[in-house]
Amino acid sequence: MSSLLREEMQRVLFRPAKQRLVEFIEIEEPTQGRHFLCVAVAKNKVVQDSYRRTEMWSLQDLTLVDGRDPDVDDPCFLLHFDKVRTVTAISCSAKYAFVRALVALSDQHCQRSLNLRNFDWTYIKPTSFYSNRGDCVVLTQICFYAFNLVCLSMCPVPLDA
Repeated sequence: MSSLLREEMQRVLFRPAKQRLVEFIEIEEPTQGRHFLCVAVAKNKVVQDSYRRTEMWSLQDLTLVDGRDPDVDDPCFLLHFDKVRTVTAISCSAKYAFVRALVALSDQHCQRSLNLRNFDWTYIKPTSFYSNRGDCVVLTQICFYAFNLVCLSMCPVPLDA
């Protein structure tokens, strides 16, 4: 997402309410217009995620985030609050970036692990290689694996006669 859009949303929506925008993703909805799912932190450290500023939920009330199927490139996920809300991000990487932000905020502000189901954990919980640098590191690792495969395919294989 554009840093200009982030700055504009911070200035117009969150700064007047004394909140800080942490993460947001564009989501697909059957209605027309741009829609965003945002995670914001208030000065009193109450963590909330909001949908178009029409509904607000506390991160403490989020009981489960369900990615639906970790083996399919599906940008849809489910947020379990008092009722289940279906969210479709514009991409799978946006979905994972958003969930990583929720996990980090839950660990930091709620002192509890967020309950996740049906996610590929290598993209959620960073290993020592991934650290917390996002999708660029994932792309680097994929390129590293591809390079290794090319090198292996170029190795001569002895043929038994």
